[in-house]
Amino acid sequence: MSVLSKSNSPQRGFLQTIKSYLGRNRLGELLVVKGLITTQDLRFALSQQKETKRPLGEIFLKHAMISRRQLTMILVRQTSLRVLAACMFFVAASSPGKKARADSIKDVPAQITMASASGPEEFGRVAAYPGLFGTDEKKSGNLSPFTKWTSMFGRFDRELKNADNKSTVTQWQSGMESFKGLPLKKMADRVNSYVNKTRYILDNKNWGKSDYWATPVEFLARGGDCEDYAIAKYTALRTLGVPEERLRVAIVHDKQKNIPHAVLVVYTDEGTYILDNQNSSMLDGDGPGRYRPIFSINRQAWWLHTAPGGATIVASAQ
Repeated sequence: MSVLSKSNSPQRGFLQTIKSYLGRNRLGELLVVKGLITTQDLRFALSQQKETKRPLGEIFLKHAMISRRQLTMILVRQTSLRVLAACMFFVAASSPGKKARADSIKDVPAQITMASASGPEEFGRVAAYPGLFGTDEKKSGNLSPFTKWTSMFGRFDRELKNADNKSTVTQWQSGMESFKGLPLKKMADRVNSYVNKTRYILDNKNWGKSDYWATPVEFLARGGDCEDYAIAKYTALRTLGVPEERLRVAIVHDKQKNIPHAVLVVYTDEGTYILDNQNSSMLDGDGPGRYRPIFSINRQAWWLHTAPGGATIVASAQ
């Protein structure tokens, strides 16, 4: 999943370079580069990983391709490279320049807020925001690197002004009519089930692109993949009056499937919950679980997630 769009600007190009750098430093590739294994060894290990679902490092040790000491040293190097690259990413994204800030991104979901929907005052302010899945967070108000997120709001705004989409929006509101006035946890659970009924389809098949962040109107008409479900759930809850500060779209690493993924985070008075198209029930977001958060975002800011103590968590592609 790509989170940044290509651009000729120096900052955007720098961020793309960092993202690419993160992806290249995989365990197997580093072992080959260091001359500790051959490319044939790597292909064999990857085939074993696919069959057994075991971590790649365990496979190298089982077949005596490398020693435990060599594995430890290469993992330390890999972690150091990723921490450095992710820190550079955060610094670059937070640096001065042309910024897309909260006050420049139109609150499009508020245009379709349902009558009698709960207002921010009915939910109250969140007393505390515990780190997602037990992580630490670094906040930035500079949303300019996240062009897929910000451009989605622009398209959504234009769609709501198009009379051809009125029936889609009306049907969307009708489907959530019974959710109005519910406690936030129960409301989020209903929204999760409601949105998850929409068909799943990969971006390359749906849009002819490797990664496309669809508006709720596009999602309802054509289906979508993980980030499209998260965006639709975010919009649904905003439509029902849930304040922005209680919602974030989070890009996470799925430790079971070893792939990047997107979910919606909802901060309720009963705890943090994850709305996920891969799960029919909401997940607990207050402690370690299936997902490792990379970053989360809403219309106000974005947050880089780090392991307790400051080690940066980034997606692993190994």
